[in-house]
Amino acid sequence: MKQAFFVLIVFMLSGPLVRANVSSQEKKVLIDLYTSTKGAQWKVTWDLNTPVSKWYGVRVENGKIVSLNLFNNNLQGILPTSLGNLPFLEELNLAFNTLHGQIPETITKLRKLKVLRLGKNKLEGEIPEDIGNLDRLAIMDMFDNGLSGNLPASIGKMKDLKMLYLSYNSFSGKIPMELGNLESLERLELADNEIEGEVPNGMAELLNLKAMTLAENNLSGSFPELIFSMPKLQLLQMQNNNFEDVTATGIRQGHTQLALLDIDEEADRYKINDFKDLFIHSATGTADTKFEDDSN
Repeated sequence: MKQAFFVLIVFMLSGPLVRANVSSQEKKVLIDLYTSTKGAQWKVTWDLNTPVSKWYGVRVENGKIVSLNLFNNNLQGILPTSLGNLPFLEELNLAFNTLHGQIPETITKLRKLKVLRLGKNKLEGEIPEDIGNLDRLAIMDMFDNGLSGNLPASIGKMKDLKMLYLSYNSFSGKIPMELGNLESLERLELADNEIEGEVPNGMAELLNLKAMTLAENNLSGSFPELIFSMPKLQLLQMQNNNFEDVTATGIRQGHTQLALLDIDEEADRYKINDFKDLFIHSATGTADTKFEDDSN
């Protein structure tokens, strides 16, 4: 009898938590997104008369929205400023849609966010200056948009960041020295922008980096020699820039883990290891390896 009473108490305490409804504030954010991106025309739309937990791409835990994944779902329009009112959100994936306009500043309020995917849209303007407030972020994907301006130095505060995809935009200015603080970074893609100046020497401190693509920019000066011998670097693309001289002495001496180096002169294209783990990614046009995040 005592055991049955204990089970009843546990159910009474935990039941409301499990069945808790999403707050009106969080639900309003989703309705704002639905309205501003022509939700009725999505590939998989929402029935707004059903519980939020049943809406496509929405994951709810204990009454809190923790994931919003509408990848390749025909979203058209702008991102609402209310998007920042999802304080428990850990994943936001709106990649491969037709979103335009600017990334709202309020997105920097999503302090629990670990995955941010906005790639392959038509977004414009600058990355919010305080994007570094998202210091739990592991993946930041904004490739193939119309983004411009300088890369925010605050990105350097993202100590958990592993994947940074910013290729195929119109970013200008210099590579922030603060990127050298990204000690967890495994992949850095900045190709096909208008970035200028020298590559900071501190980039050679990214000891976990496996791939760096800097091709098709306006980078100049001497390329940091130490980058060629970074312990985990397998892929380096730096062609079509304005570097003064790339000697790659460390490579010629065999002091490298590189599988693929691509620079301007044909003589400096090396096949050091075999290419069984390398292929060209059809969406980005850059070389990928098996360590690429492929959650979608």
